[in-house]
Amino acid sequence: MRIGLLTGGGDCPGLNAAIRAIVKQGLGEYGHQIIGFRNGWKGVVDGDIQPLERQHIRNVLSMGGTLLSTARFHPREEDGSMDAVLQTLEAENIEALICIGGDGTLHAASKVAEAGVKIVAIPKTIDNDVAGTDLSIGFHTAVNIATEAIDRIHTTAESHNRVMVVEVMGRHAGWIAVNSGIAGGAEIVLAPEEPFDMDRVVKFLQHRHKAHANFSIVVVAEGAHAKPGSSMEYEVQLGKYGEIVAGAIGERVAAEIQARTGFDTRLTVLGHVQRGGTPTPTDRILGSRFGVAAVDAITAGETNVMTALQGEEVVLVPLPEIAGRVKQVPEDLLRVARVLA
Repeated sequence: MRIGLLTGGGDCPGLNAAIRAIVKQGLGEYGHQIIGFRNGWKGVVDGDIQPLERQHIRNVLSMGGTLLSTARFHPREEDGSMDAVLQTLEAENIEALICIGGDGTLHAASKVAEAGVKIVAIPKTIDNDVAGTDLSIGFHTAVNIATEAIDRIHTTAESHNRVMVVEVMGRHAGWIAVNSGIAGGAEIVLAPEEPFDMDRVVKFLQHRHKAHANFSIVVVAEGAHAKPGSSMEYEVQLGKYGEIVAGAIGERVAAEIQARTGFDTRLTVLGHVQRGGTPTPTDRILGSRFGVAAVDAITAGETNVMTALQGEEVVLVPLPEIAGRVKQVPEDLLRVARVLA
């Protein structure tokens, strides 16, 4: 078979592990041809291909990013792009397509599958908000990076008697904020799942600093927002393409804390640091498992499905059931973050 492969949306550590596994399993086990498309769905529209052989995947296991490059491009939103996708796949004799991406890429994949293309998807996003899977490629590394940053910020916060606000990624779900906040010993975690009351945040910090501490760490997800009707009015700041403006909520939270408490308060925005660099062993293994499972699924005739980790097992879930859905942090994990404050 000639199998197409693309990585869409934001990059993250572990993508090259998945690409490597797909090429090795496809070529070595089944004799398939693997045809990479550069720059995600845009590469399919433009017919920008790169046939992948063994020499292309040497020494990529430990590399971050994606050797195929990526782009935030969704064919369903561009006039004529869906027709161009189908024309390219026909012209290149692509019999099936493996799509590695987050919610936007997978939603696009489900629409392409509806047009009759054989699709197997692989979930990747540092936000870990793809429904149907316990873990997505990239999340584990992002949490490690964020936790290490919080560990480092602890020492300077205590040395200078400061409140340190750390903003992490997480548009619609606070998986990075909650996990790194718990692991890093943050006093407060603000996540999109629970709109916050700035009065309660300030009261907690004042009590903590009066009772037993001279510093605090506040972790804020970029998609966190104030509770409607509370004393802090705030609208999520969006950029040109509908993306959340990095640093906006962190800057506002830090300013409110300093103004209301008088505590010296500083902001650190981790931003794209979270999605770069060397993948952890967990992300390398997860990407490898998903890559092998995707090739096996296509070879077995499966279509319109996504590889998923459920417990310790890699399974296939129907793509229409998860496309467009957001997996949010469960209440029991949010409660742990609150209890350990």
